[in-house]
Formats: sequence, structure tokens, C-alpha cells
Amino acid sequence: MPHRAGLTTEAVVEAASRLADKDGLDQLTLARVAQELGVRPPSLYEHVGGWEGLQKALRLRGFRLMADRSRRATMGRSGDDAVRALASELRGFVRAHPGLYPATVKSAEGDTPEIQEAARELLEVYLAVLQGYGLRAKQAIHALRYLRSALHGFISLELQGGFGMPEDVDTSYRRLISAVTFDLRQWKRTKE
Repeated sequence: MPHRAGLTTEAVVEAASRLADKDGLDQLTLARVAQELGVRPPSLYEHVGGWEGLQKALRLRGFRLMADRSRRATMGRSGDDAVRALASELRGFVRAHPGLYPATVKSAEGDTPEIQEAARELLEVYLAVLQGYGLRAKQAIHALRYLRSALHGFISLELQGGFGMPEDVDTSYRRLISAVTFDLRQWKRTKE
């Protein structure tokens, strides 16, 4: 394969993200990314430092995209309205990036400082949404885990074809969000 002039780190990560979204993160290889870009696999090492570097670059990209999209979706909103916007945005993100999303599920603890910062920015959006319910400190962390688990569980099941019954899945998602917002409004009253 001829060397492709002008290859950049961004182009490599973009191609990897596209392939992951098309075929799944677990099907992604350096060889497939190189083929997509018309270069030999060793050419990618200069840009992403190999397989581990590519995985980190995808995690960083995923966290940054999610943080940016979530921030824009929730800006100027609070309470139930903010949760609905956040839930809608997350579902939209996963539908648009079904291969990139799994790269963001694991905690960023112990990751590179850059990935930790991107994950922290996403976390701050979620915590800001929860402040609309007066939740802070430990209460907010527990509520965040609840919110994230509910959304991730539904979206993951949907993504993997887990809802085969004929009833409208969008209605089910709206009902889930209604239940979650109801719970969040009651959260401060519950004892640990």
C-alpha cells in the first residue's frame, strides 16, 4: 500500500471511531484502521502509539463528545427538564456512536490525566443536573449512580436488541425517565 501523505492523529481516531460505530468496538483492529486509511499498520504507531494508544484515543474522544453534547443539551435547563434532555442526548449519542460508547463505560480512574479530565467534565454535567434536585456530596453520587445505571441499562438493552415485544420502545423510555425523575424528586427524603 502506498504511504498516504497528510495522515493525522485526528484522521486515525476518526477512522477508528467510524469503524467501531459500524462494526463494533470489539471488531476494531489496527489492521482494519490502516486498511480504511490506505496505509500500512506500522504507519499508525506514529499517530496513536499502537493498539493501547488507539483505545485511549477513542476513550478520550468518547468522553469529550459526550461531555460537549450533554452540556449543550442541558444548558439553561433544570430539574426534570434537564434529566429528560440528558437522557435524550445520551440515547442519541449511543445511537450515533454504538461502537464508541462502550469505550466510555469504564471509570476513568487510573487513566491518563487527559482522559480523567474529559471524564470529569462529563461527570460535572451530570452533577449539575442533579443540583436541580438539591442533591450534593454523597447524595448526588448515589443519585448519579442510579441515574447512570437506569439510562445505561435501558440503552444497552435497546442497542443489543433486547426489546422484541411490539410495544413502542420510545414510550417505554419516556416512562423510565418519568420514574427516574419522580425518584430524584424524592431522593433527599430517603435515608441512607
